[in-house]
Amino acid sequence: MDESDAVEIAYDTVLPALQPATMAQIRGLLARQGLDPEAEVDTFCVGRQGQRVLACAGLAHDVVKCTAIAPAAQGLGVLERLMTELTYAALDRGVSHLFLYTSLANEEKFLACGFHRIVAVPDEAQRPDGGAGAAGVVFMENSRAGITKWTEELSYYRRQRPKVGAVVVNCNPFTLGHRYLLQQAAQDCDYLHVFVVSEDASFFSYADRLALVRAGVAELPERDRIHVHPGSRYLVSKATFPTYFLKDAAVVQQASTAVDLRIFREHIAPSLGITHRYVGTEPFCAVTRAYNADMHRWLEQAHGDHDPVRVVEVERVAHEGRAISATQVRRRIIEGRLAGLDRLVPAATYAFIIATYGTPEDKARATAATTAASARAYASAGVGFAASAYARPGA
Repeated sequence: MDESDAVEIAYDTVLPALQPATMAQIRGLLARQGLDPEAEVDTFCVGRQGQRVLACAGLAHDVVKCTAIAPAAQGLGVLERLMTELTYAALDRGVSHLFLYTSLANEEKFLACGFHRIVAVPDEAQRPDGGAGAAGVVFMENSRAGITKWTEELSYYRRQRPKVGAVVVNCNPFTLGHRYLLQQAAQDCDYLHVFVVSEDASFFSYADRLALVRAGVAELPERDRIHVHPGSRYLVSKATFPTYFLKDAAVVQQASTAVDLRIFREHIAPSLGITHRYVGTEPFCAVTRAYNADMHRWLEQAHGDHDPVRVVEVERVAHEGRAISATQVRRRIIEGRLAGLDRLVPAATYAFIIATYGTPEDKARATAATTAASARAYASAGVGFAASAYARPGA
């Protein structure tokens, strides 16, 4: 194929669920280049010559995936056209900010398509034996100012203190375990930044999780030294760390773990002057336990000009001999066992759960159990306490 053949390549959009015949060709193209189609990809842009698919690139919300170009079509500007078509497809859905992973060997090609590096992970750092390999990974975005603009906004909250901590939490929902972690961290450092993961892939919505964390922090004596930040696509999201949300994966992919932690160390920590990152010990989830172990490696070990961030693991607080977990709380909600849940979650979380998931009997029991104590507290503050405290506002 020569340059003149490039004009014969037509580009269009493919919806996997509606075009099985084209998807069979896409799967074949990906397989020949050692790739598998990912179920999360809901749109492909393809380059065809006649009915033959020569190139493809997929879009999973704002992440570019499954890009492949047949050898016969390489060097003809096909990648640039694919990225242009994919950008238009994303804009049609209101998405203008795109991310992608690629190998370091392909970075120049995507730079030419308008993408910019966020972080890179050399291959020798990915391998458990520390040996050199074929290619590292680079994480990119199609905005020159993307992460720089975000970290500049973060820097408004910087506090010039000797020991500044950070905690990244999902809080699905916020439990007494999370509250214990934040309180221990706040007592150990001079100022604490708390980030709530913004990916809406949990039992509790992001808006509800963020609100419950803020309500829980507001109850702490250390609240004036804690700032709760909304999450970001740059922090434990499907863009930076896709396997975090695949709980059936036995092992966390080293590359995505490293990308997520390098973003924290190279961009987030410097903007806020963070010196320590706190995390709870993980007795249950293999994915989270592996992530904790990787934190020591990627945040503490010497790495270029970036200052290390010390990782502090806080022993999980237990109730009746078992570490309190959000999983335990969710299981009880699903099973309808809300009685006694106030021993696992703070008052605000408990009120939210009862108002949202409780039966009339749960609400009556919760109200009866707390009315007396709450009435005393509210009376001292000159505020009335309604018997309908466990009715969710707006419900």
